[in-house]
Amino acid sequence: MTATALSAAAEDGTVLRDRFDRDGVVQVDGLLPGNEIDDVRAAFMARVDGDHAGLGAHDGVAPDDVLARYPRFMQPHRRTDLDVGRIARRLMTDRRLLDVVTTLIGPAYGAQSMFYFKPPSARGQAMHQDNYFLRAHPETCLAAWIAVDRCDAANGGLKVVPGSHTREIACPESADRAESFSDGLVRPPDGLPVVQSELRPGDVLFFHGSTVHGSLPNTTSDRFRRSLIFHYVPRASVEISRYYQPLVDPLGREVHIDESTGGGPCGDGWEGAAH
Repeated sequence: MTATALSAAAEDGTVLRDRFDRDGVVQVDGLLPGNEIDDVRAAFMARVDGDHAGLGAHDGVAPDDVLARYPRFMQPHRRTDLDVGRIARRLMTDRRLLDVVTTLIGPAYGAQSMFYFKPPSARGQAMHQDNYFLRAHPETCLAAWIAVDRCDAANGGLKVVPGSHTREIACPESADRAESFSDGLVRPPDGLPVVQSELRPGDVLFFHGSTVHGSLPNTTSDRFRRSLIFHYVPRASVEISRYYQPLVDPLGREVHIDESTGGGPCGDGWEGAAH
């Protein structure tokens, strides 16, 4: 399978759903126009160049690491007092995204927003599965990964493993911290291909909470790989990890469901709030 095989038109709901059911990942090209993406990029760059306002999260990163200068922003949609928060909140509930989300998993709530800067030389994130962190139940979560720059292998674009969504959530191994800022590594299941995605600004990659995915370092000298990411859970979900409460409905209203309990698949030492 190639990166091109991941793509489908947003208006072709049957194709989207069939591909998602089969592969656990589908790419919608040009879902958001360039002028909107330019505004997103400018707002988040202005915020990271100024006061992070408590948004930045790269615990344990050395002061001389480029990720200390460009930390990922976590849950900006909760900061509606900030320009980046208002943008994230608006896009999380945008019909263009929600229409695709609904096609793939039915009516849904927003659970998480993140912005990754990934400047030149930045490490990637080892292969992992998102629902290891969210612990949405009885179904799973869905990621909407919005490209803010052109993303490919050179600048650490996302790699995905189509078909891995049919596997159970796995307990991670230790990752190579020279290549990954995160600790956990989930190896791709035997026999399944690892596909390098290729996206342009405004393209969106949607993938299942059990789909194995990750990225390598940005090896370019002059290209960022910025992305705005949302996670959604079906409205039928009955519980989710505490960190992701409150959820957000399509009208922007906050909703609470039960909190996931126990240690997840890897015992009582699992820490969902660390994501």
